[in-house]
Amino acid sequence: MPPKAKFTREEIINAAFDLTRAQGLEAVTARALGEKLGSSARPIFSVFESMEEVHSEVLNAARRLYTDFINRGLRQTPAFKGVGLEYIRFAIDEPKLFMLLFMSEKEKKPSINGVLPVIDENYPVILDSVKDSYGFDDEQAERLYCHLWVYSHGIAVLCATKLCRFTAEDIGNMLSEVCVALIKEIKGEKND
Repeated sequence: MPPKAKFTREEIINAAFDLTRAQGLEAVTARALGEKLGSSARPIFSVFESMEEVHSEVLNAARRLYTDFINRGLRQTPAFKGVGLEYIRFAIDEPKLFMLLFMSEKEKKPSINGVLPVIDENYPVILDSVKDSYGFDDEQAERLYCHLWVYSHGIAVLCATKLCRFTAEDIGNMLSEVCVALIKEIKGEKND
């Protein structure tokens, strides 16, 4: 009979998640996790088979927290601007998690038009918010989303890496200006 686990799966995941939020996923080693839990590394492996399994759970927890931010953005008006604001807020509030999700090297290297569905499981609902907010078809919505994601991602990276600081008002104004210009461009082409 295997020994009874000293810590629950949830306790280990929470400790690993806290370490990741503070220091990044690379800091989540068996030794560091054991220290965080006030133990040796051994009890971790009575619940998990490997550190890769722990890392996978941390990644899932990071995605869930990011989705909470996106859902908060979708409840704003206009929803698509809210998504952009919350994407940047996630980078500001959770820089290590933002880097884990959106600044890590990926196995696939999709084209600019294919990157969003690959890196963000919220893509379909965000795309729907663009279509609903602006009356765009799929192609127009994807174009606006792609352009504004590149712009929002740039601001988010500057914030997450502490290279630049923006006020909430600055960010809102910048997103609005670019969005309005792009909408005019896209709608203008539709009328030509």
